[in-house]
Amino acid sequence: MARRTSGVTLQQLHYFIEVAAEGSISAAAELLYVAQPTMSAAMKDLEARVGRDLLVRSARGVALTTDGTEFLGYARQVVEQVALLEQRYLGRPPSRRLLGVSAQHYSFAVDAFVRMVKRSDAAEYEFSLRETRTFDIIEDVRTLRSELGIVYRNDFNRDVLDKLLRDSGLAFHPLFLAEPHIFVARKNPLATLGRATLADLADLPRLTFDQGANNSFYFAEEILSTLSSRREIRVSDRATIFNLMIGLDGYTISTGIISDDLDPEIVAVPLDVDERIEIGWIGHAAIPLTELAQTYLAEVRSVVAGFGVTLLG
Repeated sequence: MARRTSGVTLQQLHYFIEVAAEGSISAAAELLYVAQPTMSAAMKDLEARVGRDLLVRSARGVALTTDGTEFLGYARQVVEQVALLEQRYLGRPPSRRLLGVSAQHYSFAVDAFVRMVKRSDAAEYEFSLRETRTFDIIEDVRTLRSELGIVYRNDFNRDVLDKLLRDSGLAFHPLFLAEPHIFVARKNPLATLGRATLADLADLPRLTFDQGANNSFYFAEEILSTLSSRREIRVSDRATIFNLMIGLDGYTISTGIISDDLDPEIVAVPLDVDERIEIGWIGHAAIPLTELAQTYLAEVRSVVAGFGVTLLG
């Protein structure tokens, strides 16, 4: 595609962001009260200006190319900075705030999200928090459905996870290092132990988060996933896993960081194993985070700082 010398307009960036979000040129045009031919022409002109194909068009809508995914990250940065400039120097009201986060099933990620939303000074916002499967988190971030993801790695899954991230144009950034704990109900006899052992868990149902079609040991959210268990229950959400802890005296292995406000019936007990859990965020290697995403990560660090974990990075 030939490159033209004229620059990209701010309006085109706004249009492109909406087209990417809707997955459809006609849907974005309707949302922005723009004629569909006008929106379509604006996207073709944008691609001509940058000299790259940004969208793959089909009868079902549009999808981002690899270049389009990277371009979207920078477009969001530019639009955010312009909004901040206008707010600061032109006295305009704060713009609608946007942020998407995908995470494994951690209460600290929710707690930090709550704090971030409360700190937002926008009169209007559109935030999303997806607690989902490991592979889906990577896909969410790769396609910019979410700006960042929260996942764990350790010596067992590190090589596989890092290769998948590299192949997806993503990078892992460590946040903190946690000692493994079991989560159990307050009424569970193990809740009073100073430290639990694997032998203590032998007769209890092990609760794990289902990873769907990608149910590989390497995508498990829990360490020691290759160890056999006589009683195993897979679940899809955090509310269910907590209910099963209470109803069946089940357990799961996690970071030990749990909010009394969000999960008052669950306690964390240190697990006596020679393992560590490294929690980090993933994002596009070539795209800087928006200010709001950085605020969210600051809140994550703030939440976990009070639990005696080792902050990294």
